[in-house]
Amino acid sequence: MKTLVVLLGPTGVGKTELALTLAQRYATPIISADSRQMYAGMTIGTAAPTREQLARVRHYFVGQLQPTEYYSAARFEADVLKLAAELFEKHDILLMTGGSMLYIDAVCKGIDDIPTIEAETRQMLRRRLADEGLETLKAELRLLDPQYYEQADLKNTQRIVHALEVCYQTGKPFSSFRTHSAKPRPFDIVRIGLCRPREELFARINSRVDQMVADGLMDEARRLLPYRQENALNTVGYKEMFAVIDGTWTLEQATERMKKNTRVYAKKQMTWFQRDKDIRWFHPDQTQEITDYLDSIRKN
Repeated sequence: MKTLVVLLGPTGVGKTELALTLAQRYATPIISADSRQMYAGMTIGTAAPTREQLARVRHYFVGQLQPTEYYSAARFEADVLKLAAELFEKHDILLMTGGSMLYIDAVCKGIDDIPTIEAETRQMLRRRLADEGLETLKAELRLLDPQYYEQADLKNTQRIVHALEVCYQTGKPFSSFRTHSAKPRPFDIVRIGLCRPREELFARINSRVDQMVADGLMDEARRLLPYRQENALNTVGYKEMFAVIDGTWTLEQATERMKKNTRVYAKKQMTWFQRDKDIRWFHPDQTQEITDYLDSIRKN
């Protein structure tokens, strides 16, 4: 049986180097499950694979989109399934790695068949968000879809706006499209989670943020400034650098806020992943244990 190995974990845990090691061991390309590494020109802020790393192993879904392009977990599901069907003709094992929770779930479990949102509807809700603010949109969502409102992360602007987009696009509540039923896949899926002690992970995150700033994150943010309103740039790292450009924060303040926001995001990732009982957890340094585990599964 063909097998998709999914290497997942919080930001900064050490997925990239281990993924390269596993990909070379099993002679497989890497499918990136990072919703921001897909965009060109965002190399530093997304900790995208370097040129040297890309030369070591063939990567898919890295740097192929422009910041203005719309992409979704549903599209990722379709694109990965199509690609996997092609790659499995030559490979018995494929490796997907990343930390984007919805994108990983879309491939492993399937995503509900939510209609594609038309550009006009997206633009309308984006204007309303800018003009009226999130609180107004949340109040409207509570009226249009009280069931989803009670379940939603009300601090997540993107999800609130998307739920309203679906309501407007279809005339039906967003919750009516959410079935939460897993879809069958024509291949086995093995999920490997990477984790570190909290202090160790946070120290790595802090160090990586400092390195990003030293590597030129501010200059990268300046180049991306014309696209700051695009969803691709609505992410930790660029938002803080834009605040420096605006004069709201100093670089030192922005760097500390970026560290804090990245740590918060890492905790959110771990909370999400720990709900999945099919994930087998390892420390990133346990390379031998991980390969032994994969080899044992492939024999059975």
